[in-house]
Amino acid sequence: MRGRRGLSQTIEDYLTEWSDRTGITVEVWALPTDRVPTPVADAVYAVLQEALSNVESHSGAHTLSLALTTSRTGLKLTISDNGVGFTPGTRAGRGLDLMKRRFSEVGGTLTVNSVVGEGTTITGHI
Repeated sequence: MRGRRGLSQTIEDYLTEWSDRTGITVEVWALPTDRVPTPVADAVYAVLQEALSNVESHSGAHTLSLALTTSRTGLKLTISDNGVGFTPGTRAGRGLDLMKRRFSEVGGTLTVNSVVGEGTTITGHI
């Protein structure tokens, strides 16, 4: 994670820059108000960067939605786009593997669900 600004502020700053650069609208549904442990924050931020890189490069999306919540049961990350999607199993690239590994390293799981013509949703739980 970058500096001491906290995960939510770092994500907001990144999303603003990314949206301005790509022209893709970002809808933020939720960001945590509680402090997130550094290893978890680092994993979330790395996954976010890779997911947005994929959206920019491959999806053709016009809108991206993000929700990141924390509770007593853990952290949940959801990133969805309205792009072209892909057939599951046909795009098992290094980026998707990297995202799954980053969450696994901090005790979490990450799934990628995509529907051709409707978009992709990444859901992670730690």
